Amino acid sequence: MAHELPADATAAGRMLADPAYVDAKVRASGAREHHVDVTGSPVGAFTVTTRRSLPTEQIPAHLAGVVGGAIEVRQVEAWEAAQGDGGRTGTVVVEIVGAPVRVTGRTALAATGPGACTLTYEGDVRAALPLFAAPVEAAAAQAVRAALDAEAVVARSWLARDAGAGHGRTA
Repeated sequence: MAHELPADATAAGRMLADPAYVDAKVRASGAREHHVDVTGSPVGAFTVTTRRSLPTEQIPAHLAGVVGGAIEVRQVEAWEAAQGDGGRTGTVVVEIVGAPVRVTGRTALAATGPGACTLTYEGDVRAALPLFAAPVEAAAAQAVRAALDAEAVVARSWLARDAGAGHGRTA
């Protein structure tokens, strides 16, 4: 998935490392409870770890019995230091705690022009469930795409608000 953002890559990188932004995007995902931890520097390498409890309303009814009334999701994004243009790459891991489902992949923030960049996520969803792996993987992939779309809405709003204020947020 790729999302265009209305800011240069340096400003977008600062946003991604801002605990207040991370908290806002996790809340936008519908989390009932959540925890956010950001370590490192927005200029250098940083790691964003989130843990959230989500309702299972997004999961098809025939699979909800496998995970119960809520799912606990742990996500870790490890970003490398910024390049000269503010672009950077990283890795992402998403685990559903207590379920044999895992998403692993790469993420990138790339400058695309003056005041614009693209945030890209690319990865694989794996479920270790005999007979049910394919539908669980499809449901998990759909949920991850929906979460990333919701996060992109928060990111665009966050960056537009900063641009309107004439300044960028700092961590």
